[in-house]
Amino acid sequence: MRARAPAIPGLVLAACVLLAGCGFTPLYATPDLGSGLAAVAVTTPEGRAGALLREQLDDALGRRASLAPAYRLDVALSELRYPRGVRVDNVATRYEYVMTAAYTLSAATPGEPLKTGKVRVELTYDSADQPYASVIAQQDAQARAAQEAARRIHLEIAAFLAGQES
Repeated sequence: MRARAPAIPGLVLAACVLLAGCGFTPLYATPDLGSGLAAVAVTTPEGRAGALLREQLDDALGRRASLAPAYRLDVALSELRYPRGVRVDNVATRYEYVMTAAYTLSAATPGEPLKTGKVRVELTYDSADQPYASVIAQQDAQARAAQEAARRIHLEIAAFLAGQES
């Protein structure tokens, strides 16, 4: 057991040297990427799903209200719910929830879009016999979908802005 312990730091050092040699650069090593992301003003549709997505995007991008927006992110949402696992009495025991977010990143001043994209999040949730529990399960699915959609949009925008800087 003790002979293996000194080998681990050596392996970590070798991996770092190999990554440095191949030209790998971490995404957030790009200069000014954080301030570029913080300068994105997000607009989403009205409603619960839009508010959840806007809140998640503002958190992910590190939006600062004191910073003048350099970019505008317009998001359009689509939500679908499909019954799955239908019982003999034709009542669904599970639902599939699909959230599609189509986004357009543009400069703060009106002009041509810099980047457009679409993310689709699919997840399932159980439906309880009690109405309140069923509503809570649906709202939880909506919140989880908004969180995942925001994470994907954040990564795509960060990669785009990092490519613009170089």
